[in-house]
Amino acid sequence: MARDKAHTRYRLQDGTVVPGVTTVLGVLAKPALVPWANKLGLAGIDVTKYVDDKADIGTLAHLFVTDALQGKKTDTSDFTPNQVDLAQNSALSFWEWEKRNRIEEVLLVERPLVSETHRFGGTQDVYCRIGAERTLLDLKTGKGIYDEHLYQVAALAALLEENGHKVDCVRVVNIPRTEDERFEERILTPKDRETGWQIFRHCLSIYWLRKNGGQS
Repeated sequence: MARDKAHTRYRLQDGTVVPGVTTVLGVLAKPALVPWANKLGLAGIDVTKYVDDKADIGTLAHLFVTDALQGKKTDTSDFTPNQVDLAQNSALSFWEWEKRNRIEEVLLVERPLVSETHRFGGTQDVYCRIGAERTLLDLKTGKGIYDEHLYQVAALAALLEENGHKVDCVRVVNIPRTEDERFEERILTPKDRETGWQIFRHCLSIYWLRKNGGQS
């Protein structure tokens, strides 16, 4: 599941536990979240319930897509009828996109990988062939595509390549869960990938400095 990636335990060949991409990028500040949460609170909305419900819809939409790409039927028993309905509509926007960007071959789906060189792990959403290009396809469900998402996929692309999987193209596709969200796509340029990778590596250095310094 999309939300479960942060909880995957990644280990090097010698058994050393290393952080996942999401954990590493957790060192970045997210100042926009404070006023956003305050706005919901002033409107009388329980932030935790709101976030959990949206996250569940996003998780299920993500599952509808990744399961279908693997020829699997999605288990919806843990979700409410409303969440199922919204997630199905969300997934439909992906399939509309896929009609214009035909996935010719699915190579990997949700495959955990580890970098022995840089000491981190990560799980890509979909590694596939679109036309002649071997493509890392990252699926988001939210209000848009943010800089942190670009750092994340740049790291995942580097991770794939270290493990022998050539990446010609990196795409981030955001599919809306509700009417107040929008469909968006971002195709990373070589500069985007290099910048994102370097930012991620600096975050990784900060993570290990804090870890080795005894900070949580």
